[in-house]
Amino acid sequence: MQAFLKGGSAASSKNKTDSPVPSSSSKKKDGKARIIPWIEKYRPKTVEDVAFQDEVIAVLKKSLEGSDLPNLLFYGPPGTGKTSTILAASRQLFGPELYKDRVLELNASDERGINVIREKVKKFAQLTAGGTRPDGKPCPPFKIIILDEADSMTKDAQSALRRTMERESKTTRFCLICNYVSRIIEPITSRCAKFRFKMLAEDILVSRLQMICKEEGIAIDDSAIDAVFKTSDGDMRKAIMTLQSASRLCGKDGAITKDMIFDISGVISEDFLDKLINKCRSDSYEKLDAAVQDIIHEGYAASQVLNQLHDKIITLDSLSDKQKSVVCEKMGEVDKYLMDGADEYLQLMALFSTIMSQMCHGG
Repeated sequence: MQAFLKGGSAASSKNKTDSPVPSSSSKKKDGKARIIPWIEKYRPKTVEDVAFQDEVIAVLKKSLEGSDLPNLLFYGPPGTGKTSTILAASRQLFGPELYKDRVLELNASDERGINVIREKVKKFAQLTAGGTRPDGKPCPPFKIIILDEADSMTKDAQSALRRTMERESKTTRFCLICNYVSRIIEPITSRCAKFRFKMLAEDILVSRLQMICKEEGIAIDDSAIDAVFKTSDGDMRKAIMTLQSASRLCGKDGAITKDMIFDISGVISEDFLDKLINKCRSDSYEKLDAAVQDIIHEGYAASQVLNQLHDKIITLDSLSDKQKSVVCEKMGEVDKYLMDGADEYLQLMALFSTIMSQMCHGG
């Protein structure tokens, strides 16, 4: 990457970062409209467009007005706008001309070991930056390094990053993005302004989905929108991807239905879960084995079965609190074994055998 000169506009050939998202009406050279994934097409362009993160937006707007930005640590569930927020803020700070020169973005697809911190990040942080854009407007005299999925960095890499944050504080600001703030070492968290991104509320997510449906001319009923919200768990990115997949499936003239959403997202139907619970009440190992075989043959993920079954078991009136606690403890064990690579059929059989024992024999 070329050195930054005051007021310069040297283009970088090595640093590959996201460019501003083109509008939906952008054309290729042959005149055809460019096909843009909806998660990029409707990504917030400014910090004001970010939904439901009022505290973060208020601080960033003040920082943008004063061109003064602290080191940032964004944490929270996936799909809540962490990366979109800092990208939008960076574009507002530097403009499209200087964005590629002033912002270095590293995510989980890049190497995250100590060598990357010592070489790539340190080298970028040491470059100087001017306080003027090519168009003559003032801009902050610093650069921004965005470290996405920072909780996947090794402890050694985080320790090396801490020293770089100290030494290059005059010319560089860091923004760390992670899902679990507990995996970031204390010396780094103490040097950053921490912001927790909340899971999106139903009205916010639904209103954004309805806006996209209106823009794209999609026919969808309220039950399907509600199904998208339930299957996304407050993840805007997942919700938009589900909506785009459903629109491709039904075509231009078709209407998106609730069943279509459930099929695409791999959610198990309530009727299927009720049948599983009834098989457990039968006290027949053969019927239970056939039901578990059906789960495997249908292609349902064991983790999805666990998530939905947990909600079902908690609300069952036929089980006492003690029996529910036994079943939930077994769910925790099964979940751990599945993460370690155990066979799904055997683990589901063990879980449903426990449920059958509690229902028919009280343990």
